[in-house]
Amino acid sequence: MVIDAAKVSAIDCPTAQEVDKVAALLGRSPEGGFEVVVVNSAGEPVVIRNGPIMDNGRPMPTRYWLVDRELCRLVARLEGDGGVKAAEEAVDWTDLERAHARYAEERDFHIPSDHEGPRPQGGVGGTRKGVKCLHTHLANHLVTGDDPVGAWVVQQLEATRLV
Repeated sequence: MVIDAAKVSAIDCPTAQEVDKVAALLGRSPEGGFEVVVVNSAGEPVVIRNGPIMDNGRPMPTRYWLVDRELCRLVARLEGDGGVKAAEEAVDWTDLERAHARYAEERDFHIPSDHEGPRPQGGVGGTRKGVKCLHTHLANHLVTGDDPVGAWVVQQLEATRLV
């Protein structure tokens, strides 16, 4: 893979510097707990892992969030060129359903047992079926190495020499 990203072992809480960097990348303060789990060769955040429940108690269905500005821009371009539909047509649906199930299982495992409010639902990025957002699939793939849509996104970016 040519994408400049490497999985790292996350710490329990991000450093103040990581919080500032992620806030700058998002254009707002994070709304819940997160860890930086993928960085580029310069050590800058590429993917964060969100907690399943935001600080205000609302569910956070997006476990893995792509925050690297350049990758976000490239994936947005791919989406704008019909990438969501093309990805749905290109990947094996059984593999996609398995990716959604693994994502939901991993996210839901981290919901506190005493949580009584709304819970996140769906698979990758909250999707119940199919593909909703190429960004979340790429983020999931960069962390787990096991997302057929994320793998497809990498192939598309590399084929067009965008990365």
